[in-house]
Amino acid sequence: MTQLETMPVEPLLTHDYEIRRAEIHDELRERYGVVAPVDLLGTPVWLVLGYDEALAVLRDDNRWKKSLTYWRAYAEGRIPADWPLLPALECDMMVFFDDQRHRTARAAFERAVRPFQDPSRPSARQLRALITQYADELITFLAGGGAGRSGIADLCGQYARPLLLMVTNRLLGFADAKGDEVTMDVWRVLDAGPDAAAAIERLMAALQELVLEKRALPGDDIPSYMLAADPSVSTEELAWELYLVVCSTVDLVGTLLCNTVVEVLTGDTGARASLSAGMVGETVNRAALANPPMHNLTFRFPVTAVSLGGFVIAAGDPVMVSPAAAHTDPLFAQGIARNATVSSRAHLAFGAGPHQCPGRDLASSIVAIGVQRLFERFTDLRLTLPKDQLPWRTSPLVSGLRSLPVRYVLSDGPVSTVPFTPSAPVAPVVHATPEVRVTAEVGAFASDGSVKPARSAFWRMLDGFRRRPDAG
Repeated sequence: MTQLETMPVEPLLTHDYEIRRAEIHDELRERYGVVAPVDLLGTPVWLVLGYDEALAVLRDDNRWKKSLTYWRAYAEGRIPADWPLLPALECDMMVFFDDQRHRTARAAFERAVRPFQDPSRPSARQLRALITQYADELITFLAGGGAGRSGIADLCGQYARPLLLMVTNRLLGFADAKGDEVTMDVWRVLDAGPDAAAAIERLMAALQELVLEKRALPGDDIPSYMLAADPSVSTEELAWELYLVVCSTVDLVGTLLCNTVVEVLTGDTGARASLSAGMVGETVNRAALANPPMHNLTFRFPVTAVSLGGFVIAAGDPVMVSPAAAHTDPLFAQGIARNATVSSRAHLAFGAGPHQCPGRDLASSIVAIGVQRLFERFTDLRLTLPKDQLPWRTSPLVSGLRSLPVRYVLSDGPVSTVPFTPSAPVAPVVHATPEVRVTAEVGAFASDGSVKPARSAFWRMLDGFRRRPDAG
């Protein structure tokens, strides 16, 4: 049996990991095969590079567990309390549940998200209309209320993140005023700034208060549907599940939106061709293949010694599946390139097996609408930096941008479907006319395109982003 702790391992997260990630994976694959021992922030782990091996781990929840109680080094006290990734793993949430506890929690979540994910449901149709409306408002806002037909914008800070915050606010069913406060605190938590600790305390308190409110007065929202599915769930546990919804939606779905824009503008993965053909869902899948928002998934632990990729992995060893590496597995990549035996929907951006993201279709739909509105509203959109100079976050798990600076030209006339030309013609895609108006406070634009004082703190923050001097 291979002893992971005694093996020589190389650091995975080098200073240029985001830029050279594919090359690093190829080097590891050449040296070790489809599974490689690596150093992750000072801790040795097994990294799964092969697509078939990734599926074998993700699909077998009898052999591979998620709870940290199965991690031998953690149980023996050999993981330092200040290990950087520990706070992201020590959470009592569904993503780390096993066996019956996981099945119960997941069933409740699937029932709760179904009204918004099933396109035949009225709530799903209304949500799609709202997302379209939110996207159009944000695009108009970042362009100075329509006063500036061309300019520079950060599509992360001024579009993707606020769009997902607004969508999440609707899914959780916050009242407008409270939702504004929660939105700001989510922003502070995700930025990991000096006030993040206080913000997460307020956020968890707000989520627990929300659960109590929904117990008393249910609505058309995820917490109400989760309570209906499992009335016995504790307030604290449901608050943690809602925290998972908030962070995964705002961070990971927003990241996929930005990654999709980058692939359309600069990639050679077929994303632009798919958009040209009006296949926005395929565009999102192509981007998820090229740069999944979670390039590495959280750990799995074998309950007994298991053979994987030429190694015998001991019970309790940490195993990290890498969707980014699996997507470049030569056998899998060749199938995608041939468009024959492998579908682009086979990507692992949302995981696979029993722990696959239960909101996969909803997430893909949000990204598709967000991308669609951008390329309909702008007649020209291009990066202000070369792709290899974009400011990527260095993270063990998430592959996202800190900012996405672009130059834009807004279409003339009213909001409508217009052709978009990044460098080659892209045909317009179908625009869904909004069926309902936004219920959150939005306010009005002043004659010069600036925000009026009556607007909420959320919109005032966006106005601050818009007014910052831009380089490039």
